[in-house]
Amino acid sequence: MTLGLLPNVAHSVHVSIPRAGNLVSAYALGVVVGAPLLAAASVKFSRRNFLVAMAAAMAVGNFASAAAPNFGSLFALRFLTGLPHGAYFGVASVVAASLVTPERRSSAMAVILAGLTVANIVGVPLATLIGQNFGWRIVFVMVGLIQLLTVLAVSTQVPTVKVEGEAEQAHILHELNAFRNPQIWFSLGIATIAGGALFCTFSYITPMMTHMAGYPQWAITPLLVIFGLGMTAGVLTGARFADRSLMKTLCAGILAECVVCGLFFFACRDKITAAIGIFLFAFTALSTAPALQSRIVTLAGGAPNLAAASIQAAFNISNSVGAWLGGVVIAAGLGYAAPNLAGAGLAAIGLVIAATSWQVDRRRQARNDARLPRSYEVEPQAV
Repeated sequence: MTLGLLPNVAHSVHVSIPRAGNLVSAYALGVVVGAPLLAAASVKFSRRNFLVAMAAAMAVGNFASAAAPNFGSLFALRFLTGLPHGAYFGVASVVAASLVTPERRSSAMAVILAGLTVANIVGVPLATLIGQNFGWRIVFVMVGLIQLLTVLAVSTQVPTVKVEGEAEQAHILHELNAFRNPQIWFSLGIATIAGGALFCTFSYITPMMTHMAGYPQWAITPLLVIFGLGMTAGVLTGARFADRSLMKTLCAGILAECVVCGLFFFACRDKITAAIGIFLFAFTALSTAPALQSRIVTLAGGAPNLAAASIQAAFNISNSVGAWLGGVVIAAGLGYAAPNLAGAGLAAIGLVIAATSWQVDRRRQARNDARLPRSYEVEPQAV
């Protein structure tokens, strides 16, 4: 939301646009810090009550942001408002997983992720339009009101259901023990590195489309809608395949993202191929998200809150990693198409991590199968 209103916010609080951009970084930093800390604290509360508290906290943060008198206070408030974000979506994913059978977890979590992608299709352009015409402060108030509706919806509609295998008495040490599993760290590494490929390109999509493809400035909004549609389609499609074969879907999705990133280096130079590439890029990038979220919740077993929230933090770190690397290659004089190649490189590294994780799984399964007692058929005796 803030990205589309940076010039308005900058003018209002008397700072430059680049400095106003730090408000986005402040929120992302809040997500990274708050996701594991608040999710760890959630073990003492019912998940429904925790989600209500987090949504209410975000509402308060947005109402306060609307009244911020200067840049310093707004910066602090954006950081504070970001704190409950990652914990909310992490625990919400766990709740979604608890409402269905294990073989449908990816699809259930995809509903949560699809909400985020639909917000990019509808919410962000609408917020930009309202903010440009009526002021950015009214947009923060509107978002706060939506979050109060979320409080009402969660408190009245979300049942209290535990994840299969969850301990009767949750404890923070129980949550932390999940991180002794190396596969949890593999999953976080995939989210951080492979996820950065998305932000290598997305962070610079506007200059890429105007300078390389030749689109006018007004065309960026419909192009972003195409991007959002690709994200939604990718999440829902990826979830269906992840329910059938999680690691195959994860590796195939990252491989496809790597290929599309490489091809987009050339496709972004023409209007038609650029529009097609934007959809495919978003589709492949988000197709892996349900598999990753489902995998980390499954790996965490009866202690999923902290693990699920941590992957939200990892996605936000990937935002910074991708944006930074994309900026490096542009600053090196390689042109506005170069972030696509940097993204392909990140996706390739993410694919190596995913393939390694899968191989570790297969070796462990092979060892477990070898320990199983063998059954022998007894030849019937001749009569």
